[in-house]
Amino acid sequence: MAISVLSNKNGPLISKYIYGQFAEHLGRCIYEGVWVGEDSDIPNDKGIRLDVAEALKAINVPVIRWPGGCFADEYHWKDGVGPREDRKTIVNTHWGGVVENNHFGTHEYFHLLELVGADAYVNGNVGSGTVQEMQEWVEYITFDGQSPMANWRKENGSDKGWDMKFFGVGNESWGCGGNMRPEYYADLYRRYQTYVRNYTDKPVYKIACGPNIDDYNWMEQVMKIAGPFMDGISLHHYALADVWENKRPATGFPEEEWFSLLDSAKKMDELITKHSTIMDKYDPEKRVGLIVDEWGSWLAVEPGTNSGFLYQQNTIRDAMVASLTLNIFHRHADRVRMANIAQMINVLQAMLLTEGEKMIKTPTYHVFDLYKYHQDAELIDTYGEPEEHTDFTVSKKDGTMAISAVNYDVNESKVLTFELSDFNISIVKGRILTGKEMDSHNSFESPEEVKVIEFNNYTTENNKISLTLPPMSVATVLLEG
Repeated sequence: MAISVLSNKNGPLISKYIYGQFAEHLGRCIYEGVWVGEDSDIPNDKGIRLDVAEALKAINVPVIRWPGGCFADEYHWKDGVGPREDRKTIVNTHWGGVVENNHFGTHEYFHLLELVGADAYVNGNVGSGTVQEMQEWVEYITFDGQSPMANWRKENGSDKGWDMKFFGVGNESWGCGGNMRPEYYADLYRRYQTYVRNYTDKPVYKIACGPNIDDYNWMEQVMKIAGPFMDGISLHHYALADVWENKRPATGFPEEEWFSLLDSAKKMDELITKHSTIMDKYDPEKRVGLIVDEWGSWLAVEPGTNSGFLYQQNTIRDAMVASLTLNIFHRHADRVRMANIAQMINVLQAMLLTEGEKMIKTPTYHVFDLYKYHQDAELIDTYGEPEEHTDFTVSKKDGTMAISAVNYDVNESKVLTFELSDFNISIVKGRILTGKEMDSHNSFESPEEVKVIEFNNYTTENNKISLTLPPMSVATVLLEG
């Protein structure tokens, strides 16, 4: 049965921030992944890897969340500014017990954003930090007038303040961020956010710590007590191939774990639906955004690596996770305003993997490349059920319609036919990503084993287009009418 595309019936805008990234001081995400230092033989701009920055810019990364994660609630920002030789050395107690020299701090983060063309999402320290510390960080970052923090920033080399679009007040306060009860955190949030002041005419978008997975009581209490004081509230959910305590391998897995991981990823739809229902109770106008600022596959670390570094291989199965999850976010675009996949480089479901001077793009990176056309596009309503083991998004922007579709069957090709009303197809351009095996992936020895190629396995007739998708594939076609 053809899927009817109601091209004259537009849904909500798919926020570009759904394609956000997350960079925590964890494993080799920041150090080696982003930061190599100005004296490195690896090409860099003021210490930031150029190959990484250029790759991220190419997929239109809109926002980068930093410095955590669990690390955020033990990070004291003043340790990471000023002359690098004078910065404090710390132990990263959350992630591997490694020693960090704080060479990547506030100034370096904003330089990364400048190179990538992304907006800032800074996560503040509620767990072990003070209200004053948070207030002074916001002042240091954004204020252009005369004040102790603004003057200190100028002494450290930045005359003008930076734009800080998003600010998170604590992270996982129900766990690593303080093991708090929701009522206690909600009161703390009300207090701390008061001092996240707007020093410019661009208001800071304040994000409260929301629930872990299906903790609906947390969402209920925080929305009830602190809802009027927030712009967004977070949600965390990771896809697992088995139970939380039994992380499964990223490669060499059986077919049952292909589907168990994807089933876990698809639970995102249920979580957003149920949490949104609670939010609607206290915010029927949908003023508060749901911010899914940690999501993605969480699998076993690669053999021989530090278990606290969370370094895992990234396969065509992870590409399926990315496609299915982005489609879910699109369908809930009226409430989901931002999402941040975990994590950007060398950690969990990464965009990029690095090893010394080498860098490879993962299958997940390629999905973000295929899907970038949906950023800030209007979701188009559709009618009809797709084939089993398939999913899709249809959107329109500037007169161009984008259809992204996934076939996550491991054996069979699938045909998806879209019937477009009031849209005469004149030009079609397609690209596709697919894998030969369930664990097809890129390595430093074979960096293009899984890559995007031209897609032309489609037919058009009048106002219909039929896509034939091979097993384990993601494709995007662009239609101009």
